[in-house]
Amino acid sequence: MTYQRFPAPAKLNLTLSVVGRRADGYHLLETVFRFIDLCDDIELAVRTDGAIVLDTPLPGVPPESDLTVRAARALQQASGSPLGASIRVTKRIPMGGGLGGGSSDAATVLLALNRLWGCGFPRERLQAIGLTLGADVPVFVFGEAAFASGIGEELTPCEVPEAWYVVLDPGVSVPTAKIFSSTLLTRDSPISIMRSLSGATKRRNDLQAVVFQEFPQVARCHEVLSEYGEALMTGSGSCVFLECPTEQHARTVYRSVSQDYRGFVVRGLQRHPACGID
Repeated sequence: MTYQRFPAPAKLNLTLSVVGRRADGYHLLETVFRFIDLCDDIELAVRTDGAIVLDTPLPGVPPESDLTVRAARALQQASGSPLGASIRVTKRIPMGGGLGGGSSDAATVLLALNRLWGCGFPRERLQAIGLTLGADVPVFVFGEAAFASGIGEELTPCEVPEAWYVVLDPGVSVPTAKIFSSTLLTRDSPISIMRSLSGATKRRNDLQAVVFQEFPQVARCHEVLSEYGEALMTGSGSCVFLECPTEQHARTVYRSVSQDYRGFVVRGLQRHPACGID
């Protein structure tokens, strides 16, 4: 059985506002997504028996609940393909860190199997399938930095400046549902028509204050990184990041904080590193 390897990049939310809530409970957001060059590896081998097999299950997560398996099954059902796949995942993106690792893994499975199985679905169809798996999956299928609205599925390409980032992991996993259900969460930030970061004023993350109150480790990590510039939490946490103009600047900052926190120096990407696989 021959495996092929595909990258699944992490993302940062460069700004995130909660602007409302739908009747079904989903929150309406405005955010800017960009990919970074911290990636999980997804290895896939086509099977002729139709089975979807996860070779690398996560501890405590039944394979059938894993997003990569669910993505493969969703594509199988939508396409009617008789083929299956064996899946291997090498995790580098921290789980529960707001970096979108699980969603990215699922999106890479959709993109890669769409080609390997010969489904021929356009990206828009794959994005719709991805949305059934999670609100962050469509942007990874979309494949480039984007302004997102709605529940995160209304995507517009967004030019973002060249930048490097220091990303710190406070070492706690933040449950997204808990943060969005908090009574402390602001849900009425003004709606903007921002389509690029040049239209943003001060960057913000409306989820940050709630996470800081519930998880003081995240607040402390943010405080440490804020000594070097305008630090921000990504997504619903727990990771925090600082944008830097150069790799040297980022590495200098990271050396100053790395004794206390695990983290990464990463480059910002305009496009998904696997954007050509379809």
